[in-house]
Amino acid sequence: MMNARRCDIAILGGGLAGGLIALALARYRPDLSLLIVEQGDCLGGNHVWSFFATDTDHEATELLAPMIEATWADYNVHFPTHSRHLTTRYSAMTSERFDATLRATLPADSIITAQAVKHAGESEVMLADGTLISAGGVIDTRGLRDVSHFTGGWQKFVGRKFKLKAPHGLERPIVMDATVEQLDGYRFMYALPFAPDVVFLEDTYYSDSSVLDRPLLERRIDAYLAARGWEVEALINEEYGVLPVVAGGDFGSFWQNGGDDTARAGSRAGLFHSLTSYSVPDAVRFALALAHHGALDGPGLKAFSARWAKGHWENQSYYRMLSTLLFGAAYPEERLRILERFYTLDPQLIERFYSGRSTSFDKFRILAGVPPIPIPRALATLLGLARQPAPLQFSGV
Repeated sequence: MMNARRCDIAILGGGLAGGLIALALARYRPDLSLLIVEQGDCLGGNHVWSFFATDTDHEATELLAPMIEATWADYNVHFPTHSRHLTTRYSAMTSERFDATLRATLPADSIITAQAVKHAGESEVMLADGTLISAGGVIDTRGLRDVSHFTGGWQKFVGRKFKLKAPHGLERPIVMDATVEQLDGYRFMYALPFAPDVVFLEDTYYSDSSVLDRPLLERRIDAYLAARGWEVEALINEEYGVLPVVAGGDFGSFWQNGGDDTARAGSRAGLFHSLTSYSVPDAVRFALALAHHGALDGPGLKAFSARWAKGHWENQSYYRMLSTLLFGAAYPEERLRILERFYTLDPQLIERFYSGRSTSFDKFRILAGVPPIPIPRALATLLGLARQPAPLQFSGV
């Protein structure tokens, strides 16, 4: 016999976007019954998500607070020609705290894990085990389904969290260490000191290729550890990913071909920073806006998410232009100079850039001055007369 469940809102996907929507609705719309469906064994997968204090307002910070594992008052960046200490607060959330927060907030029977979605519509979901969910509205947050309508490049990474045999000596995060050998485009290491003897290291690339060689990146992380004299007592966990860096494309076709007939959020709706692939600010903004929205039935959710996603695409046009320069006008070996120059600019400009809220003067200042790539080549790329970013095609991990 087919199992049946009913709820006001069914959320497909228990990652960052889906989990934050559930938390926002639980806080501001406790009258609504929720179901969150995740195909993995736990909510949030296996991730570290980081954000700057200036990315979020007070309401958003309050929503994120229970999931934060560590906060630092400042951070460093390192490049071949300069290092810099920036005094913007920086926080990191972990999947473990994310899962625990959702389970502590939501009723136990509102969380379904280890279950795939077979079919979804605006008011009905069929799970792989035959369970039929009837909902007032359905919102799909199950990750980016199709990137073929976009052009650009890739940000790919392997991150590993270690317990060391002795203290590492890091006082603050290193958000970019680009003093490492430049390979496969622009490469940098990212380091988070979670405890005196616990460090998270991520080897990250801005690459033309989506191919991720995990064993190779793991060896490079090991080499980074060895170069600093850090001896490993234990590997705590590992994560990896390949994220799109979007330079252009047809948003209408992306939305039309994006999946089932439901509302969408997170990367499935294109809600991420086009150049950094950064997702926390957009995920929490959407979750709070949705929780304060009036019509949360199927048609209302669909209309709201489509309108929000289109507005986000339009607001990201400047960052897509920068992605065009990075993956079109700049050769892979030139990308380091672009980021190196960026980190000489005003700290508040850098903050607004990461939050996706650059001012008109910020946009001018990023492009003004002595450019890291020749102006004629940059103009030719922007005018479509020279090398363009390639259509995105995911090659798998």
